[in-house]
Amino acid sequence: MNTISTFGKVFVDEFGRERVFKGFNIVDKRNFKGEDGEAKSFNFDFSDTFFERYKARGFNILRLGFSWDLIEPEPGKYNEEFLDDIGKILDKCAEQEIFVFLDIHQDCYSAHVHGNGNPAGATLIDKYKPRKPKLVWAELYFIGKAVHRAFDNFWDNREYNGKGLQDYYADMWKHMAEKFKDKPALFGFDFMNEPYPGKDGGKIFRKIVYKAIRVTLFDRDIKRGKLISDALHKDRRFQVLDHYTGDIFMKITSAGSALMKKFDVERYSPFTRKMTAAVREVTDNGIVFIDNSYWSNIGIPCSNLLIEVDGKKEPKQCFQPHGYDLMVDTPAYKYANNSRVGAIFAEHKRTQERLGIPVLVGEWGGGGEGTEWLPHVRYLLEVFEQNKWSYAYWHYSEGILDAPLSDVLARPYPKAVSGTVTDFVYDLEAETFTLTYDQDKVFDASTVIYTHKTPKDIVTDGEYTVEAIKNSNAAHVIIKTGVGKHNVSMKF
Repeated sequence: MNTISTFGKVFVDEFGRERVFKGFNIVDKRNFKGEDGEAKSFNFDFSDTFFERYKARGFNILRLGFSWDLIEPEPGKYNEEFLDDIGKILDKCAEQEIFVFLDIHQDCYSAHVHGNGNPAGATLIDKYKPRKPKLVWAELYFIGKAVHRAFDNFWDNREYNGKGLQDYYADMWKHMAEKFKDKPALFGFDFMNEPYPGKDGGKIFRKIVYKAIRVTLFDRDIKRGKLISDALHKDRRFQVLDHYTGDIFMKITSAGSALMKKFDVERYSPFTRKMTAAVREVTDNGIVFIDNSYWSNIGIPCSNLLIEVDGKKEPKQCFQPHGYDLMVDTPAYKYANNSRVGAIFAEHKRTQERLGIPVLVGEWGGGGEGTEWLPHVRYLLEVFEQNKWSYAYWHYSEGILDAPLSDVLARPYPKAVSGTVTDFVYDLEAETFTLTYDQDKVFDASTVIYTHKTPKDIVTDGEYTVEAIKNSNAAHVIIKTGVGKHNVSMKF
């Protein structure tokens, strides 16, 4: 497999080719001890059929998530059988040329406070009693005091059995890095899914609610008569949120900006530096990921700092934003609003420009009944492609590779480019794909373009071959070019 690193705002391989990655989240959210006993292997069948279908759809990376509880169910005692199985998955992925980044996944901290992720010993909630969510799982983030206290104690590095919680966490990551450092499929390390600011996260929620009320009542851009009419009309009720366009939505979420910045700078950034230092004690392999907080999923600016170790900038790091429309996780996902979610990812773009590192969108999308929500997915794909971003869709489920969603996701893109990409565009209606890039040297490896089906016509100034992808209509177009500016166009 190729060795992937970073250069400026793009991923590159050992040949210097610019790289783009697309794939899915595959996450095991179980605890170590469950109804079926102790978990000793990852809860997914990585079969040859899976890999064949995955590659045929153009996917070349996956976000492999699992909980801290699965890895270290008791302080200092690692679930080596489970880790051995992760190693086997990495080996299978290497055989299939699929890259993997490892994600320690949590939502609402831990099963011990009715979320999932972290072990009991790391769930220190003091006087607070866990409460079950009544409406949606995320309400524990909004009003769950036990969840807030558990996070605050983690960020404070509260001691358990004489050792800080973050110290356990860093040792866990160091242990995994040591175990997997030489795996060719290893792409990188995603230290914590959607870090949450604890008690301040609850304050952010209240500030956003109050700001939403004020904007609704007083902002001149809100057409209150039409909003009320839509709210009272049964068939138009879901259109109420369309009044909250991207600009208005950003006004509302900005209420949490100050508290979010405080968390990003004072809590999360020191954490990523601590985790990176632990990993780099045992290996220089793998890209380290900077995530945004849960609240930046809805567009609150992310103020995370670049990762430094011993005062020096970490050379292999990327930004992994997440972003969802308000309709995600609801039956009304078909009403997802492009303006709102576009504003969220525009904010993530500003963060990328500030940090100056590559982006791999770690979570986006969602799902719903029927196919009415698929144009929203197409819109986001176009945003990512304009920005030259990689992604991992949330999330993989049985049969999804044969579903209409995968027909949308499977579209032409440059997996590897011998030069600097200016742009690439897939026009669905015209059924055309174009790629423009500048090449400043002779490369030892070719440009590789994935196509969802064999092109009827290819125009390029280079020599090319078309290689069919096994048991599918898809193909790779391999192009060898020299120094200069190059344009590739295809018709399907």
